[in-house]
Amino acid sequence: MTELEKKQSGQIYDARNPELRKQQDHAKDLMRQYNSLPAGDAEARSRLLTELLGTSGRNVRVNQPIYVDYGCNIHLADNSFINMHCTLLDTAPIVIGECTMIGPDVKIYTAVHALDGAQRFWHEPGGIAAVKTQAVPVHIGSYSWIGGGSIILPGVTIGDNVVIGAGSVVTESVPDNAIACGNPCRILKWNTPMAQKNSPGVIEEAAHEKRKE
Repeated sequence: MTELEKKQSGQIYDARNPELRKQQDHAKDLMRQYNSLPAGDAEARSRLLTELLGTSGRNVRVNQPIYVDYGCNIHLADNSFINMHCTLLDTAPIVIGECTMIGPDVKIYTAVHALDGAQRFWHEPGGIAAVKTQAVPVHIGSYSWIGGGSIILPGVTIGDNVVIGAGSVVTESVPDNAIACGNPCRILKWNTPMAQKNSPGVIEEAAHEKRKE
């Protein structure tokens, strides 16, 4: 099994592998080009995003600058939006659903290292130490909003129609329709499920409340 196959399957891998370094170097070059483009050059931005990312859906917007690790593990669905200064360390896949907004300075991590320092490194002759790494994906659903400055840790899944308050540290998965914030992030209340918002009962109730005003 190659180091790339180990990485993509969640096994411990050696990030010094030449194939992986080549992928990273290519992504960093594309990232630097993208970040230096004029903000108004929509055609060039779209072209470079398509080359940099694994998937870039229709009407995707990524404000500059953005920082990535491999790029090819980032998948953005239609109408998704990423604001400026976001860091997506996509050692494993980062999947963002349609019509989801990522606020500025959000950081999404997928790399995991051993908690025990002695288990965190390979030790080689000459005093050389190399970090052991595993990669765990992050999934964010559709119609969700991740507030600015939030940090999402490896392995987290965030559902549909979720709001994560600004500055949160998301250490555990968050189900559909939750409104959550804090460090660690905790659910405070719930959104109405989107399917229910358009149901006749809900529409009639909203109209009744409007007539009372």
